Amino acid sequence: MLRRALPAVALAGLLTLAACSSASPSADTAGSSVAGSNPAASAPSSTVVKPAVKLPTSTPTSLQTTVNTPGSGPEAAAGDIVVVDYVGVRSEDGTEFDNSYDRGQPYPVKLGSGGVIQGWDQGLVGAQTGEQLQLDIPAELAYGENPQGDVIQPGDALSFVIDVLAVIPATTVEDQPQVTVTGAPNRQDLAVEDLVVGSGPVLQDGQTAVLQLLAYRGDTGEQTVSTWADGQPIAFAYGTDKAPAGLVEGMKGMNVGGRRQLTIPYAEGFSSSDAQSLGVPENTDIVLVVDLVAAY
Repeated sequence: MLRRALPAVALAGLLTLAACSSASPSADTAGSSVAGSNPAASAPSSTVVKPAVKLPTSTPTSLQTTVNTPGSGPEAAAGDIVVVDYVGVRSEDGTEFDNSYDRGQPYPVKLGSGGVIQGWDQGLVGAQTGEQLQLDIPAELAYGENPQGDVIQPGDALSFVIDVLAVIPATTVEDQPQVTVTGAPNRQDLAVEDLVVGSGPVLQDGQTAVLQLLAYRGDTGEQTVSTWADGQPIAFAYGTDKAPAGLVEGMKGMNVGGRRQLTIPYAEGFSSSDAQSLGVPENTDIVLVVDLVAAY
């Protein structure tokens, strides 16, 4: 029903945090594409307990949003990525058709992209990190007269309880930091410099770290990659994935909202294919400017 597209990038263990790619995904694909072979399966299991869905007293004829637990921080808007856990049931009888909690795989949604049902695209606007809400969605904002899988029947209204784990603001190339890197010979050790100290929580082992980053050649200082320009933040399971050792070590103790510059010796976990994917020749140091935008 809710299909997520998290295509793996060349960096081992890192994922582009994209959102749902199909405007009309089917209920059958919910369990298979979100679990199964999706590369996000390397993420740590969710520790959030699956909530119960309180059925509406009558069949929803318009979108109803109920905030069970308030959140904090920026309110989600069109273009933002909202990372959620969810459980969905038929509003009529409470029959569950999908949930992310049992899989331990939170689900990213890019609002306004048409990648999910309209009830989600509309109902998640204004959501905040830490918020739990219930969406009671009429059939016309769900699947209308089109059955989905074995559970969702023609004309079904749907009810969801959703835990908002992170709100990732949309960015453009104009938002990327202006950092000048001076070319230098290869280093023997990792160099870490805080450019901005974040005010959010400290990144913990096992959490999913969401970053924006710039990559530079260490020898020339040439910028080679910008996730701000690509519009694709990066996500990885910190301390558990096979991410480059220099990146993991360099982000240790980092606060959400922080920015760091890391000069990573070429031997610190970057394979030749990883380096090439960043536009850096083999056996050349890599300089990364990393913004930690969320951790959950």
